[in-house]
Order: sequence, then structure tokens, then C-alpha cells
Amino acid sequence: MGNHTWDNKEIFDFIDNEPRMVRPANFPPGTPGLGTTVIKANGKELALVNLMGRTFLPAIDDPFREADHIIDQLSKKHKCILVDFHAEATSEKIAMGWHLDGRVSLVVGTHTHVQSNDDVILPQGTAYLTDAGMVGSREGILGMERTAVLRKFTTQLPVRFQVCEGKWHFHACLVEIDESTGKAKKIQKIRLLEDEWIMD
Repeated sequence: MGNHTWDNKEIFDFIDNEPRMVRPANFPPGTPGLGTTVIKANGKELALVNLMGRTFLPAIDDPFREADHIIDQLSKKHKCILVDFHAEATSEKIAMGWHLDGRVSLVVGTHTHVQSNDDVILPQGTAYLTDAGMVGSREGILGMERTAVLRKFTTQLPVRFQVCEGKWHFHACLVEIDESTGKAKKIQKIRLLEDEWIMD
């Protein structure tokens, strides 16, 4: 989740009772929901942290300081840690990757909806990708119906965006982690375009 966490007011009805859902951990204390969770499957565990950047986004607590605090706590029990950093500025995402190198298994950026081509394993063993990309229609503009978005850009008038229908794409990344150390061994981008499967 990220800057649109509270757009649908119905979320308040269930966010406190849904352990699979995480919102930015650097929202102020007392905010509903969880900023971290632990996913368990097949005898394995992955700690997941969601943080939101501050550059070109609403004011929020310092994600770097919050990352330090959370990782210090999680690393006492968990080797494998994934940080989803929801941020606008690529520089802020890259900075977070370097900031957490060697302390988490993966830092992956979200928010900009376009998969980046900078997947790398940093020197201390953290896999990094500036943006995982999006899941949704590829016939729109960042998942929104393109006529409305084009009207907004060409007229600067207020418009109502609607989710685009049509051919879709799915972006993600696959990371192989050494469970004994929590270090990444491999990172691979995934793109699924309708009936076409591509792993770069």
C-alpha cells in the first residue's frame, strides 16, 4: 500500500483485522493497520515491511529512521526480510537500497507503475529493484482509462479517472534468498503480457 491507502473509506472496516495487509510503517503512531507482517508458507518465513517515501508525496515520518528501527527489531528473529518502498523519486528509492544493503534480503520500489531495468544484488547481499511495475491494463495510462488522463494533461481541467479495461500486463520480480544468511542469491524481473511470459 502507499499514498492511496485511505482513498477507499471502507478500508477502516477491516484493516485492523487483516494481517496479510500492510500499510506504510512510517505513518504516525496510532494509524490503523500494520506496517509489517510475517508471511509463513511451507515451513518458511518472510518478514515484510512497507514504507513510504517523502519526496513529492504527502508529509509522513522519516522512512530511513523507521526502517532502522524496524529492521533492528525484525532481524532478531528473521533472516529473510523484504522491504517494499513506496516512493515517487528514484533517488529516494536508490538511497533506501544502499541504506539497507546487507541488512535486508530485498528492497523493491513501488508506486511509479513502470518496471525499471536496474535489478541488482548490492555488494552486501541485498537484492534491489527501483520499481517492480504494475498489474493492470496496458492499454491505459498507469492503469487508468487513457481518454480521461489525456484530457487532464491537455486541458488541465478536473476529470474523474476510471480503471482501464483491456489487455493487461503483470510485473513482478523473483528473488532467491539464502535462508541461512538472508542474503539474496539471484534477482529476476518478471513480465507477463496477456499470453506471453517473459523473464529477463
